[in-house]
Amino acid sequence: MLKIKEHTRETPLIRTIRFQEKLPATPAQFVMVWVPGVDEFPMSVSYVGSRFGITYQIIGEGTKALSALKTGDKIGIRGPYGRGFTLKGKRILVVAGGAGMAPIVPLLEEAAKRRIKTDLVLGARTKEELLFERRAAKSGATIHISTDDGTKGFKGFATELAWSLLQAKKYDAIYACGPERMAAKLMDMAARKRTPMEASLERIMKCGIGICDSCALDGKHVCKDGPVFSIKELRSFDDFGMTKLDQSGRKVPI
Repeated sequence: MLKIKEHTRETPLIRTIRFQEKLPATPAQFVMVWVPGVDEFPMSVSYVGSRFGITYQIIGEGTKALSALKTGDKIGIRGPYGRGFTLKGKRILVVAGGAGMAPIVPLLEEAAKRRIKTDLVLGARTKEELLFERRAAKSGATIHISTDDGTKGFKGFATELAWSLLQAKKYDAIYACGPERMAAKLMDMAARKRTPMEASLERIMKCGIGICDSCALDGKHVCKDGPVFSIKELRSFDDFGMTKLDQSGRKVPI
């Protein structure tokens, strides 16, 4: 049980909670968050090391209850869990869509420490939903913004902007987190350019340790075998970008 040190509004629907405690984690690892009396659910680690933090989007009962908590309140944390990004190369392309920027920004900061040149495509539906733009700028990444409605930067999808960069430059690797259809399109682009790629996926997770099977993906568990998968693994999944399991375990279209 950890005490909330800071609770910050990032966008109209995205919040960040930070704690006093340290958490050694790899970018894209996650923790299971327990709101007493409500529910437990996975959250991306958006600040690693000292005074670690989590960033979440208000989309359901659990996150709505989480958003109502104040400084000094306590929540349960277990983790970190899962497999994070494997950072390599001298020049990388990073693509983040919406709340997918939460696990991406620690990757940018780690890349800066290693003096890796980074192009970031930061996408959102509208400019008000752009996440961690200033923090990304502080990391030294070159930022390319896309918004679906054109209120800031390139008007269109992040994948369109990413493709223009892939055609103009040579990258040692691509890293992505966002809507699964976005990641699936990037996978095809990476394959065409023969560029290594890793993507962090999101599935319903109830246990976080590979027991409940709610995050199953073609024989793998996103919580344990992922959430980060290589392009080789992604291309082997029949369900990737197509279907997922809902809360009751039924396979539904993405």
